[in-house]
Amino acid sequence: MIKILHTADIHLDSPLRSLAMRDEALREKVQTATRTAFSRVVDAAIEEGAAALLISGDLFDGAARSVRTGAFLVGQLYRLRDAKIRVFCVKGNHDAENPVTGGIPWPDNVHVFGATGGKVEIDEGVWIHGVSFSGRHAEDSLLPKFKAPEEGAVNIGMLHTSLSGAVGHDPYAPCSVADLSGMGFDYWALGHVHKAKIHSKDPWIVMPGTPQGRDIGESGPKSAMLITIGDSSRIGEVREIPTSVMEFLNVEVDATGLEGNDALRDLLRARMQEVADGLESDAGVVRVTFSGETELNWRLQRDLDHWTEVARNIAEDTRCLWLDKLVLDLSAGSAQGGRGPVEELRGLMETVLDGPAFAKTCRSELDKILDELPRERRDALAHDEAARDALARSLAERGSERILALMHGADDE
Repeated sequence: MIKILHTADIHLDSPLRSLAMRDEALREKVQTATRTAFSRVVDAAIEEGAAALLISGDLFDGAARSVRTGAFLVGQLYRLRDAKIRVFCVKGNHDAENPVTGGIPWPDNVHVFGATGGKVEIDEGVWIHGVSFSGRHAEDSLLPKFKAPEEGAVNIGMLHTSLSGAVGHDPYAPCSVADLSGMGFDYWALGHVHKAKIHSKDPWIVMPGTPQGRDIGESGPKSAMLITIGDSSRIGEVREIPTSVMEFLNVEVDATGLEGNDALRDLLRARMQEVADGLESDAGVVRVTFSGETELNWRLQRDLDHWTEVARNIAEDTRCLWLDKLVLDLSAGSAQGGRGPVEELRGLMETVLDGPAFAKTCRSELDKILDELPRERRDALAHDEAARDALARSLAERGSERILALMHGADDE
């Protein structure tokens, strides 16, 4: 029986992007999260007695040069060498622009496939094939560069690709699941898309995702994939190995029917503890959404800053959660709490919101902001024209609700 561990998209020393990352108490965890996750990948390879570790691109995070990053990486690779574990890498789009990649003195257990492709036998009847990016972009399929699979053997292909496209990811080395299936390989060790997914089991076509999420768009616990090749020289099992230090979580708190601040605070505390108890990583960063229909709607809109601090304190009380932000997705109860001038203003705002001129202005302002963001962040927020229109409308509606809430005056409790 042979075991092989498959990972990708390490993005060593990439910052974890979140408002919560400004928290001083999180600083050390944040700064070392991607390194710790990679160390856990190495730990797992050693503990499982793996014959090889496959890194399917984006080991690095771009053009930033760091001697410390290189030294850390070499140290981990030597740990694998000491355990007699071979390492196979293909370069992804981020690796191709990183100057550290070409300057690292790789240990002799490491094989980095070139842009022309190649194949290496790691055990009798088990072959690893790989093709690296030659530059920052790979607009065409790299499949023609792969050598033919070895007859009567287990063939594993390594490729950094967006497949046929994924929201939030630029198209790189495009190919389809059908294209991969037709190549005659037993397992495709993919990389690039940060969400884990098994696209096929015959043959195995696996995207392991990133071992450490970096923001709320990469939510949930992260892992690497352990491949087991049985005595019949076939891939018998593929299972996830947990790796993430921190996980990002969307937490919904349904406030429907609640009356009074105490009831909401109690519900929030119970929900946070539930999330903390179910956490798979060491720590969690939560984005809390208050949803539902409640008489508290206007108070929450008006006192958003206060409730954000309440949520932050409750999260910290769990000793393992931190707040990213508090979001309101509420509707008013039967008594909306607005009278006279406030309701008049509501009517005027609704008329303006429905007007094409205002919609055009909102969209224009939103486009200016989105165009300043990296492509992957733009696509995550609004990946097409319809999504941009919907986002502009949503933001305008939230703004009007906030203004109305602030005009309701002092709390009547």
